[in-house]
Amino acid sequence: MNKLSMFSRRGFIAAATAVAVSTAAFGAMDAKAAEIDEIHFVIPGGAGGGWDGTARGTGEALTKSGLVGTASYENMSGGGGGKAIAYMIEAADRLDNTLMVNSTPIIVRSLTGVFPQSFRDLTPIAAVVAEYAAFAVPADSPYQSFTDVVDAVKADPSSVKFGGGSVRGGMDHIVAAYAVQQGGGDAKQVKYIPYDAGGKAIAGLLSGETEVLSTGLGELLELAKAGQVRILAVTSKERVEAAPDVPSLGELGIDAEFVNWRGYFGSPSLSADKADAYAAILKDVQATPEWETVRTRNGWEKIYKPRAEFSAFMENQEKVVGDLMRDLGFLK
Repeated sequence: MNKLSMFSRRGFIAAATAVAVSTAAFGAMDAKAAEIDEIHFVIPGGAGGGWDGTARGTGEALTKSGLVGTASYENMSGGGGGKAIAYMIEAADRLDNTLMVNSTPIIVRSLTGVFPQSFRDLTPIAAVVAEYAAFAVPADSPYQSFTDVVDAVKADPSSVKFGGGSVRGGMDHIVAAYAVQQGGGDAKQVKYIPYDAGGKAIAGLLSGETEVLSTGLGELLELAKAGQVRILAVTSKERVEAAPDVPSLGELGIDAEFVNWRGYFGSPSLSADKADAYAAILKDVQATPEWETVRTRNGWEKIYKPRAEFSAFMENQEKVVGDLMRDLGFLK
């Protein structure tokens, strides 16, 4: 079993179907959910990226369903997400109504030293969605399949520039390098151009700065519907419901399954009661039609991992991802 497939199955796919919490515990949390009237979302990247879409989609579902009165948003780019993390720590005493969205990169970037903090410096609230990665090209690209891309990299690595909304050695880079490696190429030869969040990475693809975009599937669905890009592959074993016409890496013979979680964190001084209330409301929203509309629109997989379970999950992921990154040459 390859390590990234193990990572995906054990860390994400199983998690989406095997979360077991007692009915009594859920009932207690649901009562606490009523304590939340407003939420301010801190987004560690720019507009148009996966974090931005997750926070705004969550806020949309919470407010439209009536679970929360108001939701506000603040994009805080910088330092590969480190600026937002530092803010959550330094301003902790006045952030009782604030949640920061994050995802697998908080693990990756901590391991690579992009920022000195880790998830342990915050208050984990809950993982709420998971999303497959995907590879896209401009509509007029000569590449007709992801195997064409891999063949081009093998023939001349400098001829194919991948773009992504994360730093070199970050998640979008890792996913591209791993897929190329599993397709028979050299992961270390992948040419990667980093951008500050997915919106700028998409602009780089459409302007011709890059040939292939590595990003979350949800960030590509509307662009594909509009005819601006073609999605060559999804990093799944089989085709997914959100993009039934897009081949999976598995069906292309490339064993590089990957799915990215997204979740929320409070400041380190957030009380346990308030953290439980946030976790409860993020659970409650998933039973609403408003959430299902947002989830389906973005191609998100179902997942919910609250508080201590979320923390334990990230501790395990840190080890597994670290081993993978060392195999790919991103960590020594």
